[in-house]
Amino acid sequence: MSQPPRPTARPAARSHHGDEFVDDFAWMSDKHAPEFLDHLAAENAYTVERTAHLEDLRADLYDDILARTRQTDLTVPDFIRHGDGSTWWYYSRSVEGLDYPIHCRLPADDPDQIPDVTGAPAGEQVVLDENQLAEGQSFFALGMCDVSPDGTRLAWSEDVSGDERYRLRVVELATRAELPAPDVPIAGGGCWCGNDRLIYLTVDEAWRPDRVWLHTLGTGADALLWHEPDERFWLGVDESRDRARVLLAAESKQSGEYRLLDVADPTAGMRLVAPRRQGLEYGVEVGTDALYIVHNDGAPEFALSWAPFTASGTADWRTLVPQRPGVRLLGVHAYADYLVLTSRRDCLPLIEVLTRRPDCGWGEPVPIAFDEPLYNAGAMSADDPATDRIRLVHESLVTPRRLDEYRLDDGRRRTLKQTTVLDHPVHGPYDPAAYVQRREWALAPDGTRVPLSIVHRADVVPDGTAPALLYGYGAYEAAMLPWFSIPRLSLLDRGFVWAVAHVRGGGELGRAWYEQGRLLAKPATFTDFVACARHLVETGWTSADRLVAQGASAGGLTVGAAVNLAPDAFRAVHADVPFVDALTTILNPELPLTVTEWEEWGDPLHDAEVYRCMKSYTPYENIRAVRYPAVLATTSLNDTRVEVVEPAKWVAQLRRTVAADPARPILLRTEMVAGHGGVSGRYQAWRDLAFELAWIIDQAVPTPR
Repeated sequence: MSQPPRPTARPAARSHHGDEFVDDFAWMSDKHAPEFLDHLAAENAYTVERTAHLEDLRADLYDDILARTRQTDLTVPDFIRHGDGSTWWYYSRSVEGLDYPIHCRLPADDPDQIPDVTGAPAGEQVVLDENQLAEGQSFFALGMCDVSPDGTRLAWSEDVSGDERYRLRVVELATRAELPAPDVPIAGGGCWCGNDRLIYLTVDEAWRPDRVWLHTLGTGADALLWHEPDERFWLGVDESRDRARVLLAAESKQSGEYRLLDVADPTAGMRLVAPRRQGLEYGVEVGTDALYIVHNDGAPEFALSWAPFTASGTADWRTLVPQRPGVRLLGVHAYADYLVLTSRRDCLPLIEVLTRRPDCGWGEPVPIAFDEPLYNAGAMSADDPATDRIRLVHESLVTPRRLDEYRLDDGRRRTLKQTTVLDHPVHGPYDPAAYVQRREWALAPDGTRVPLSIVHRADVVPDGTAPALLYGYGAYEAAMLPWFSIPRLSLLDRGFVWAVAHVRGGGELGRAWYEQGRLLAKPATFTDFVACARHLVETGWTSADRLVAQGASAGGLTVGAAVNLAPDAFRAVHADVPFVDALTTILNPELPLTVTEWEEWGDPLHDAEVYRCMKSYTPYENIRAVRYPAVLATTSLNDTRVEVVEPAKWVAQLRRTVAADPARPILLRTEMVAGHGGVSGRYQAWRDLAFELAWIIDQAVPTPR
């Protein structure tokens, strides 16, 4: 067995607020330098060597995924009425052996009769075949993909490296003739502004969408609609449901500002909904009769107000649904006769319907019921402003994702589709009753109860012998609500207990839960995760020598910091695109996203207290010379959200600091043409997932070799 790579140490001093840190691997920040690329290649080769014994297990796991996945499949057609009066069913199909979806449409007559589009029905048009676009590319990702309001043109954007710099393209659907489009790198979003204009965004050097442009087809001169100079804010755009207005937003982590553009006269300028104010967050939904605004003005858990289209500030807002204890209001879909609210309550989603009264007011919110104690659910936005039905998505740790049609007038629902889990050649048909999901609560050091969602086979008993995986995130108020996973079945059927720790910094228990795990309170995220790990051991679901921690991106920071706090609590750690050199990154305002992130983590460049706090937990700078778990860090060269240098430095520092243990290797695996989300094609993504699962199983269930 060869020795792991040992990169050269080149001390570089960093001095802030009276603290000096010597970074021996700062030179890795030039990720395109030949020496660094050679180092990544050596790390990949070492990882291949150290995992060679898992080849058969990887193949079995990959076959598991293929066996259970319906590889040729369809989405449920969606009825769309275009401005020219034409009506179409839009849907996407996947084909066995092909990596990417094929987007199609079929002429429609009756919106109540969803057609059977198996195969290629007569009249079907291929709108966009991603497989053709991806041919010859090592990576492909679709950004914007939008048919014009009159249904005659398609605009889409594509990324072929993983760096999230997209190229805009436009075609006539009838002839497939490509129309001239701006030849500049753009952000992933964008929308139509009528049938002959497009709105797109460009980014600054820090990868922040800072400019919104209006492009008129057939012309080469694009008009700048908005330039946002404040580096804390990023821009976004969206169309109103009736496509009569475009919403333009500037948002930071703590503030927001919306403007409206009239599609009929985009040269007339934008109208401000309410000026930005530090701490004021709001979102705008354009209804048929008013603006509906979800906001935190005097309502930390957010409230719903309405305002006339002429509103120009919060003084014009009128409360419709006030803030409610324990309910974090997230958004609203506004239709002519119904409002659909989406919220979170008690670590579960909450979907409610308000019905318009005869006096044109609104009734009280009525919740939509779901029949599981743990679940995730969402309300999809309908295109028709006058709709009387919506589509709901629902899943849990044991229930495959289901799409229902829900009637807003009487509450009737029908299932349109449920993800199929095909029969496994060994385990047979999937039976949800063979698995158990549960909610448990860990006790944090400060006495806070931290929820966990847990799933395992019904025959697993809490005697400390089961292997387990604990997943965590805990940032940006993101909620890791229960979700179904076909690949996870390969762990559960091998006796694993799988759990997600709903740690502070996430949004599972409302805005206060988020606030208790950000800025100077950030360390609570990591102690919560350790508490959840201890809980799984103390309650008998696993033992410390069989427990694997897993987190991605900011979740990589969570597991990296937790391992430094309690290396004895875990057998292994899988950190995917991990934010493990957080302090170095957040100190550098020239890096992508840094300034926009200051409202999440704090500003250590100018604030000594924030610096000391981040210094205390950033994983790269707090590694101890003790026995650590095995580590697998996975990353991508073209990731612009968490640069590859972070896990590369972390792995190098781990190897030279922790007590060496051949049974607990420290590995780095880098995709050389991919971004933050990894590789793009589904088959290679499944192979990568099989690689990671095999490593996890090998660490949690070690076998003599």
